[in-house]
Amino acid sequence: MVSLPKADIVLRNGPVYLGLKEGYATAVALWAGKVLATGSAAELEPLIGPNTRVLDLAGRMATPGLYEAHLHLLPLGLTMKELDIRPRFVRTLDGLLEMIAAAAAKAKPGEWVLARGYDHFELDVKRHPHRTELDRAAPNNPVYIVRACGHLSVANSLALKLAGVDETTPVPPGGAIEQVNGTLTGLMAENGRDPIKKVIPDPTDEELVAAIERAGLYCNQFGITSVMDAAVGMRSQYREVAAYRTAKRTGRLPVRTNMCLLGGHNGIVSQAYADGLVTGAGDAWLSVGPVKIFTDGSAGGRTAAMSEPYLGEPETNGIFCLEDSEMDGLTRDYHAMGYQLAVHAIGDAAIEQTLNAMEKALHDHPDPKRRHRIEHCGFNTKEQIARMVRLGIEPVPQPIFHYDFGDLYLAVLEPERVHPAYPMRDWIAAGLKPAASSDAPVCDANIWPNIYTMITRKTARGTVIGPDQTLTIDEAICAYTEFGAFVNRCENHRGRLLPGMAADVAVFSRDLSQATPEQLLHETRCDMTILDGKIVFEAEA
Repeated sequence: MVSLPKADIVLRNGPVYLGLKEGYATAVALWAGKVLATGSAAELEPLIGPNTRVLDLAGRMATPGLYEAHLHLLPLGLTMKELDIRPRFVRTLDGLLEMIAAAAAKAKPGEWVLARGYDHFELDVKRHPHRTELDRAAPNNPVYIVRACGHLSVANSLALKLAGVDETTPVPPGGAIEQVNGTLTGLMAENGRDPIKKVIPDPTDEELVAAIERAGLYCNQFGITSVMDAAVGMRSQYREVAAYRTAKRTGRLPVRTNMCLLGGHNGIVSQAYADGLVTGAGDAWLSVGPVKIFTDGSAGGRTAAMSEPYLGEPETNGIFCLEDSEMDGLTRDYHAMGYQLAVHAIGDAAIEQTLNAMEKALHDHPDPKRRHRIEHCGFNTKEQIARMVRLGIEPVPQPIFHYDFGDLYLAVLEPERVHPAYPMRDWIAAGLKPAASSDAPVCDANIWPNIYTMITRKTARGTVIGPDQTLTIDEAICAYTEFGAFVNRCENHRGRLLPGMAADVAVFSRDLSQATPEQLLHETRCDMTILDGKIVFEAEA
């Protein structure tokens, strides 16, 4: 008979979600950063010693620590210090301009005013702010505001001047710089924003580390213990890799992090590869994940590449960030170098381009276990789903997009194209493992709207989109745990509460399986987060 050590922590007297196939226990014991045993309170009683901390769940649910499979951790931390202009805070153009004016009044002349999160669909004027309106709000400061999706931005005149952008500036491939009647509006999309990005002052090394720490601690509040930063290098190039290394070395990395390296023309892959940073390098705290390629934009911004035009705009099919030959070449090269790929593709045309490139790469260098990913994968077809299954390619969606942007989708696309979007049920039925995520700071890292939408398919306004794609609460938890671990290639270490796996646990304020969707959305919280067997977050009583 095997003699087990005494546990460091025992959680008991509540539902303990082990995994989708494993079901539930009523107690779990943790020791030395691993799950020691699961079972009933009586079965785990012998594992309790004088130094064991026994936590009474009192009917509350414990799950594996959540895996946020796609967010931008470092940018989230940076934006938490920027002006927050999300619809929850401002829904009128005048109100938005007042916020910018107030921020400019506190800034020194010439200091940048950066803001994130507006949604033109939610503003009273139903349009993007204009360059001249930002000028009036902040006449002495460059202003750059980013739409919620992260794919469109508006700059004021001073910001455009500093970037060297005027009416004669060539529009780069895969981008847009809007003019109306020969005059810049300030609206820019995709690669068209590069000149602005180059002149925004870089954060210091300390600011980068502080951003990682700030965002990671925020994630802990929701039971999130693992994340994939979905484009390391996007703001400060290779310095971001150094910032993650510093954060880990100095104890300022609050979540296990898989670094997805930015690829493409502004990427860091060449330097990373020379430094030995290929997929799988690192350890359970900080590892190298896939390479990120952007192929299109966002559906709400009408820049996601679609096979059919947007509603009411027969000339608009979105934006391809890359030509087919460029996409094929990057995919082939990164695949041959040994990288997993995580390709941003939202529209069906972008997904088709991605699948074509991945299929060619896999044909040239077969690797059925590479586990390439399509990030978002919003508006895919049934034929594309079948192709993904055949090629071993996983979707990494954000169900919360329906909650935050679903009504906007219905304003820019026909209902028959919107209702099957982000088809969680179809993906799972096909044998795929769609990992739930938020894309923060595009959406909030708050897990509850995501879970709510997975089980209801309701938008924030209550509109039901594709009710046949709803999941059970157990499936939703699985999408946030086991599937997240799977697409990040660590399913043997994280994502379930089985003996020998990581002692990463989230404790919620109620039994999630017994709550209504509205209770989950409005009345449920994470009470405790345990990471590597240590309590890293406890909610205030």
